[in-house]
Amino acid sequence: MHKKIKDLPESERPYEKALRFGVSVLSDAELLAVFLRNGTRELTAMELAVSMLKLCVPEGCVSSLKRMSFEELKAIPGIGKVKAIELMCLFEFSGRLWRAQIAEKEQFDTSAKCASYFMQSLKGLDREEVHLLLLDGKCRFLSDHCLSVGSVNASVVSPREVFLEALKKRAVCFFIVHNHPSGDPAPSPEDVKITAKLFKAGELMDIRLLDSLIIGEGRYVSLRANGLLQ
Repeated sequence: MHKKIKDLPESERPYEKALRFGVSVLSDAELLAVFLRNGTRELTAMELAVSMLKLCVPEGCVSSLKRMSFEELKAIPGIGKVKAIELMCLFEFSGRLWRAQIAEKEQFDTSAKCASYFMQSLKGLDREEVHLLLLDGKCRFLSDHCLSVGSVNASVVSPREVFLEALKKRAVCFFIVHNHPSGDPAPSPEDVKITAKLFKAGELMDIRLLDSLIIGEGRYVSLRANGLLQ
């Protein structure tokens, strides 16, 4: 039988602690234990959570959990396929919640605001993702759309898909954003080439490309600021 949180003394149970004092007082390990629910025959959910955080680099850095692939999560003793999927869903939901909170109040009139919107969800990924942020005439949020998920060092974006989405949402302008899994946001020749295509097509269709951004590890590069958006 798997050890459960309810097997702990009441004073050490994160559920009871959250009810008495609020969820903000829970440690990272306690929050993770709530999501894990059950442990293994040898470990409680709390002990399993602590052991997972010890695998983070640097130790205890919860954001590094998001960098783990499905196979890496599944390989952790006590996790397996189901818990690995549940954790990946949790990481994805937290990223969407972060973006939704920004979108509700933000006017995306600068590249820095767009980079902030995507930074938490794109930094540290082991695959390249290309995202489209669609805006109205006052640079207010309309939608964001994942255009492609690529391999370790490449992804494919179709200008046709970009403008189909833009027309569907009646967008007036847009940002194109992708990450570099290496952590280095320096633009590649391919990045510059696809940006030029999108910029020219946007001029023809009167749907402006405001900037093309590359997200690295905690930093970003703006192709417009570097004189590459033309």
